[in-house]
Amino acid sequence: MSIFIYTCLYTPLKTVTPLSVFVGAFPGAIPFMLGWVAATNNFGIEAGALFTIQFFWQFPHFWALGWMLDEDYKKAGISMLPTKKKDKATALQTVLYTIWMIMISIFPVSGLTGDLHLSVFSAILIGIIGLVMLYFSVNLYTKMTTESAKNLFTASVVCLTLVQIVYVIDKIYIWT
Repeated sequence: MSIFIYTCLYTPLKTVTPLSVFVGAFPGAIPFMLGWVAATNNFGIEAGALFTIQFFWQFPHFWALGWMLDEDYKKAGISMLPTKKKDKATALQTVLYTIWMIMISIFPVSGLTGDLHLSVFSAILIGIIGLVMLYFSVNLYTKMTTESAKNLFTASVVCLTLVQIVYVIDKIYIWT
C-alpha cells in the first residue's frame, strides 16, 4: 500500500499540486504503524498514534526542504510549498504542524493510547525536544530565510530521532 501510494499517487502529483506533500505523508508514516503491528500483532490505537506523530512531523520537515530547494523544485516543475511560495502562510503552517506533532507525541502519557504508554518523565523530555523543533519553526516564520529553513530541516531530523529513542527507552526500561 505504501509503495502504491508513493509511486502511483504522490510522485505524479508532485508536478500537479502542492497537496502531493499531504498524499506523500501517508506512505511516509505507514512504516511506523507497521513496525508496531509487526512487533505486537496488534493494529489498534497504538499504531495510529505512532502513524500520526510521523504524519504531522513530515510537513515542517518537507516544507523546510522545499523552502531550501524552492528554485530547484520550480525548475523541475514541482511545487512543494503549500502556498507555492516562500511566504508567511507557508512558514505558519510549519509552526502549526509542529505544535500538532508535539501534542500527539506526548499524548500517550494520558493513558488513552492502549499499550503505547509514556512516563511523565519521558513526556516532559519529548515536550522539550518538541519545543526545540518549535523554536526552529517559529524562527522560519519570523526570519523567512533559507538558513532558517535549513535549521528547521536539521532540527526536524534530530528531534524525530530523539523522540523515537525516548519512546524505545521508555518502553524498555519503564513499562517492562
